[in-house]
Amino acid sequence: MVIVNQDACKGCTLCEKNCPLDAVHIVDRKAVVDEEKCAECGICTRVCKFGAIERPQASPEQSVICSSCPVQCHVPVGHTGACKRYTNENGKLVRNRRLVMHNDAITYPDPKLNGPVVTAVGAGTNYPCIRPAPHIVSDVRDGVEVVTVVTEAPLSYSAVTVKLDTNTYIGEEGDPVYRGGKVVSMVATEEYGSKMIDVGGANRLTGADGFTVARTIVELANGEEVDLGVKTKDGMIKLTVQAGKAPVINGVVESKMRIGCGSATVGLFAKKMKEAVDEVIVIDHHVVGLFTEHLAGAEVGMEWSGVVPNATKSSRGRYFGEHGTGIGGTTIATPRDAIKSVDMTRGKAGMQILVTNTTGQIRALFEVQADGDVKEIPMTEKAEALAQDITDNCETSLTSVLYRGGTGGSARGGVCSRPVAITKAVHEGKAVLTIGGAPAFVLPGGGINFMVDAGKVVDHGFTWVPTPATVAPVEYTMTRADYEAIGGHMDCIKPVSQLKEELNG
Repeated sequence: MVIVNQDACKGCTLCEKNCPLDAVHIVDRKAVVDEEKCAECGICTRVCKFGAIERPQASPEQSVICSSCPVQCHVPVGHTGACKRYTNENGKLVRNRRLVMHNDAITYPDPKLNGPVVTAVGAGTNYPCIRPAPHIVSDVRDGVEVVTVVTEAPLSYSAVTVKLDTNTYIGEEGDPVYRGGKVVSMVATEEYGSKMIDVGGANRLTGADGFTVARTIVELANGEEVDLGVKTKDGMIKLTVQAGKAPVINGVVESKMRIGCGSATVGLFAKKMKEAVDEVIVIDHHVVGLFTEHLAGAEVGMEWSGVVPNATKSSRGRYFGEHGTGIGGTTIATPRDAIKSVDMTRGKAGMQILVTNTTGQIRALFEVQADGDVKEIPMTEKAEALAQDITDNCETSLTSVLYRGGTGGSARGGVCSRPVAITKAVHEGKAVLTIGGAPAFVLPGGGINFMVDAGKVVDHGFTWVPTPATVAPVEYTMTRADYEAIGGHMDCIKPVSQLKEELNG
């Protein structure tokens, strides 16, 4: 159970509000901990602004240490840890949910609906949408008649998400992204190993710079090279991006995508780290990894070396780096800066410390001196091989573009006479939505909001109109029976063989 310093406690309730186990309550303006529930997850110690809570040196004998994540909860008998997945049943941790063999809530589309009969690229647009779509084409697949309705739909609700495989700093979430002096985008939340930029959206398209926004969305979706600039608190960061190509950041071509965060790198290479050096610091803006303190280090028989990295501790062997333009997107400028200190009550002179980033491309070896200082030494053959192994297991850095759109509006009129019916058919899997022949992910809930890998769409399948809006090639494929059931324009169906003859005639 965590220990509360009653004199330091201010009764602010942060610990009570954040405790995932309802183990902390404020009584008479002081924090009181329920010993039976507390798993010593450490959330309260981290949110307390007054340093009034700390973890104990020893835990109850009946508790069990959970090693399913780096937190290592001390789970009391009859209770769970912070994630509530494991229960201490008489001294044994048991997963408290049975393995689920099947997801019975999912209905998968009929395989006969895989892929449209024809794509919508080049189909044109019938406007206003009271008119049937430009092409409604049928074909027979495995004895079943299948219909695809195609149109090039102007979508003011559209955008692209640009994914940059890089660990290099490009700004904070929400920082504006410019093109030609116009704001077209913003930095979005990161994904694993990648930076994300959102370009466009309905509000930007209908704003003062909508034409620039529309052109930028389409050029990115069509795989063209685009120059952008991110305005950060420290100045402008220049980006050159193109789907399928490596991102260029401030003139530097990114070559490798990180293998994982610093903690993940330690987990993947712990055995080889043990064979190569005494300690490894893996620099990363998300999580800096410290090999010997990490659970993976303990798994291969290591004990903490006494080395302290230049970062803020999160959990065992895992430290938070500060965002910046240094190594791995941190404020660490050189490998030497990654080593804050060495506790010589645990460390010893002659220890070798490898400092690397999460691609292994930046690497340096240091030797601990008798006074606790460190000195850079030439890379040994084993250290070099370890760093190179990390590099060799990294993927090539690429730029990817996801086109996002909403086609649940009037464009449905070209599909059928009952617009809500095509929406329901899409969500029920009776009608399959594709964009330029590429499979699309349809967001749950109302409407037909989708995402598609623009790199899989027919080449240069997107255009734009000066309303402004982008134009996407939209296809709905379903059986003829289901098309008739939603009020489809049955008299406009044309066999694909007839369409081919007309196009070739």
